[in-house]
Amino acid sequence: MAVDLHLHSVASDGTEAPAAVVARAVRAGLTAIALTDHDTLDGIPAAMDAASSLGIRLISGTELSVEWPTGTMHLLVYHLAPEPGPLQDRLGGLRDGRHVRNRRILQALSAAGIDIPYEEVVAEALGGAVGRPHIAARLVARGHVAEIAEAFDRYLARGRPAYVDRIRLDAFEAVELARESGALPVVAHPHTLGVSRTEYATAFTRLAEHGLVGIEAWYSEYEPDVRRHLAHLADRLGLVATGGSDYHGRYKPGIEIGRGRGDLDVPDSAAADLDAALGV
Repeated sequence: MAVDLHLHSVASDGTEAPAAVVARAVRAGLTAIALTDHDTLDGIPAAMDAASSLGIRLISGTELSVEWPTGTMHLLVYHLAPEPGPLQDRLGGLRDGRHVRNRRILQALSAAGIDIPYEEVVAEALGGAVGRPHIAARLVARGHVAEIAEAFDRYLARGRPAYVDRIRLDAFEAVELARESGALPVVAHPHTLGVSRTEYATAFTRLAEHGLVGIEAWYSEYEPDVRRHLAHLADRLGLVATGGSDYHGRYKPGIEIGRGRGDLDVPDSAAADLDAALGV
């Protein structure tokens, strides 16, 4: 059996309710999943209720975008409880930073001749935290681009006309806060570190010294040889090899829960190894 430890719902930038995400995972035959919405745990209670009723294990989590010397890194934090704690208490500030950035993005688009009311973007988010995918979806809906990916390529990605940076935690601080909160930090899709494959080991070793637990090796966008390389590297460094689809619903077309783009198969051992790291 397989697991999927990287899923998003409408609580951040997915397009389906937490309970619907859980139901999809059940239909996919998975044994365990993790809901990892960006900078929030708001979807966890509903997902937990659905998982309990449908007979699948749910791991509470979030995904952070953090600062790294060579670029932005994403950090998945597993077994983070939706209650007060060192990291949990910082999530509100991170969401506020997104709010400020979103308005600046819309201002940049307006300067480029594209006016999108903020209220329209909020409605697109269906009550969840607003992010760039929601702005991208409105660019598609208004006919400025043909698809989400084009919206990022032309306007919203780093280096494009409407890209705006935002406040982030430092990577080492985020790892330490996660551990202080009783949670397990894992580097998501490591290509975002902006280093070569030969430099991964040095980066992971430095992070492990601050409490890093694992590496997301089994990922939708990676070729099989890259997945195997990262899994072997994690094993060599004494880290957990995790994995997931990075499912966002229609905001990332072609990616399915548990299968990624069709060939993803994250082993049960990923969840079991996280349990071992947690001391379960």
